[in-house]
Amino acid sequence: MSVTGDIWESWRAPRRVLRRLLAQGQREDRVLVYLLVGCGLIYVSSWPGLAQAARLDPSVPLEARLGGGMLAWLALIPLAAYVLAAVSHLLARALGGQGSFYGARLALFWALLAASPAWLAQAALGAVAPGAVARIAAALALAGFLWLWLTALLEAERRPADASA
Repeated sequence: MSVTGDIWESWRAPRRVLRRLLAQGQREDRVLVYLLVGCGLIYVSSWPGLAQAARLDPSVPLEARLGGGMLAWLALIPLAAYVLAAVSHLLARALGGQGSFYGARLALFWALLAASPAWLAQAALGAVAPGAVARIAAALALAGFLWLWLTALLEAERRPADASA
C-alpha cells in the first residue's frame, strides 16, 4: 500500500499498519524519512500561528520565527525523537515488552507522519478561526498523535525483538 494509504488506514487500524511496516524488515532509511517528513509537515502546520504571533508582536520578525521553528522541527525534535523512542522502548521492556529499539522508533516516527494531516487540518482551522477553536483542534491533533503512537508502540512491543537494535 502507498504511504498516503497507510496514513489514512492508520487512523482506522494502526496496529495492522504497524504490523505491515514491521514485516517489511528493518529499514533505518525509511523510518528516518518518516520522521523528517512528519516533522516537516508539522513545521508547515505551525506557519499560520507563527505569522499571527509576528503580527501581534512585531519585535520578533516572521523570518526569525520561521527560522527558529525550522531549527526546532527539522533538527532538535528529530534528535529528541530518537531519545524518546529509546526511552519508550526501555520503559516497555521494563513492563514486559518484547519488541526492539527499531520497533519503538518505527512506532514513534510513523505516528508523527500519520498524525501530520491532523496538524495540517488544525493549522487551517486555526487560520480561519483563531482562539478557543484553534486550541481545541490542537488538543485533538495532539490526542490523535498520542493515540497513534501508543497503539503502534503496544503493537511493536508485542512482537519478539530480533537480534538487531
